[in-house]
Amino acid sequence: MKEISLNLENLNEVFPDDFTQEQIAKGKTLFLKKLAQEAHCFYAGKIQTVPKAPVVGFNWFNVWYTPGVSKVSTNIRDRNECSFELTNRGNLVAVVSDSTRVLGDGDCTPSGGLGVMEGKAFLMKYLGGVDGVALCIDSKDENGKNDPERIIQFVKMVQHSFGAINLEDISQPNCFRVLDVLREECDIPVWHDDAQGTACVTLAGVINALKLAGKKIGDVRIVLHGAGASNTTIARLLISDGADPAKMIMFDTKGSLHLDRKDIEADKRFYRKWELCQTTNPGKIPTMAEAMKDSDILISLSTPGPDVIKRPWIHSMAPKSIVFCCANPVPEIYPYAAKEEGAYIVATGRGDFPNQVNNSTGFPGILKGALMVRARKITDTMAIRAAHSLADYAERRGINPEDIVPNMEEAAVFPHEAADVAMQAIADGVARITMTWEEAFEKAKKDIEHSRSMTRSLMDNGFIEMPPIAMIKDALSWAVEQVK
Repeated sequence: MKEISLNLENLNEVFPDDFTQEQIAKGKTLFLKKLAQEAHCFYAGKIQTVPKAPVVGFNWFNVWYTPGVSKVSTNIRDRNECSFELTNRGNLVAVVSDSTRVLGDGDCTPSGGLGVMEGKAFLMKYLGGVDGVALCIDSKDENGKNDPERIIQFVKMVQHSFGAINLEDISQPNCFRVLDVLREECDIPVWHDDAQGTACVTLAGVINALKLAGKKIGDVRIVLHGAGASNTTIARLLISDGADPAKMIMFDTKGSLHLDRKDIEADKRFYRKWELCQTTNPGKIPTMAEAMKDSDILISLSTPGPDVIKRPWIHSMAPKSIVFCCANPVPEIYPYAAKEEGAYIVATGRGDFPNQVNNSTGFPGILKGALMVRARKITDTMAIRAAHSLADYAERRGINPEDIVPNMEEAAVFPHEAADVAMQAIADGVARITMTWEEAFEKAKKDIEHSRSMTRSLMDNGFIEMPPIAMIKDALSWAVEQVK
């Protein structure tokens, strides 16, 4: 086994030479899970609270707290808008979850989602210059059932402390009602990143994949495997951006969606799925095998793989086919297998494969843009504008079949995205304040650079300890042994 670097950049090269591609893919998954467990234990999580104001002398405590801070309270009492100026509210997001659908692991109990929610806050700060707080709550009623109304009431009560709410890992169908109600009844943006964030970045990937394939969004046949919050929102944004619903087929665990799905029509909680039953798959094609034949695009967000999507299905697709298999932690089909069956462009949700379609390039910039203009909500047109911002940025710096969207290392993409979203919020009439694109870009850029510089300074000065290389090597050795 070869030596692994501290930054993990050579992860694809450290496995034994006799490992197959499938063994390497499985080994990377096991390694990352093992290292995550050990690293989170080593650091006791990954988020802390630090002051943003100085302590110049003892009497400054009387400024930051009582008696001086009384003036701040009365100012906000008399004009609530002051809370965005006199506190951190204007740059603070609550990451709210009941942890009922954590990644691919299902219901993990309320506190089981903390690792993911802290991760969301971590990325908000480093990538978007936005502060985040993880709030995992118990949504069960007295009968032990998860009640969306409990989440709704919780968010409505805490909204006065935050500039935006990021909903995360809430199971369907509850997630639909929670988002739709809160978007209308809260006075700050409520964003469901599993749905809207994934849809935004997926749309960006589709835009550029179609450019490379020489196809138009209104002409292509699209198959969506999985009908959860992510894929139903992806379908909605694709249609809003020009895709033809009559050329779209979606599948849930019981088959394809169409007008004869009376089970969906009867369950009013699944109204988003029923909307798609009414507009997609007019031919009522029943099976994946039939739907995939001569299709141009597959978007799968369903059960972790690797054999959920079958090789023959990919083989039957149209020339220059586009395959997005984004289940976590293992895609529904490995990229090498899809390529072997003729796929032209393959994307997954993982950063260790080409073309990571991951909402981490979306929500930091989107939330930053919304916060800067103190938006009251994040509209679908703001999400679509963010998708085109990501796609345009990637196209300007160059795209190819192995690189269709920006990645998290491209720091410059986030202020562009934030500024574009801010301008769309103003155009949509949901912004409390206005600014120019240039002003929004410079503010976002400054805040993001500050966050990154602060992290580097903490590392350089030993306040954030470097991960022990022995911990990384041990996790890798363990993964290799498991795969052998």
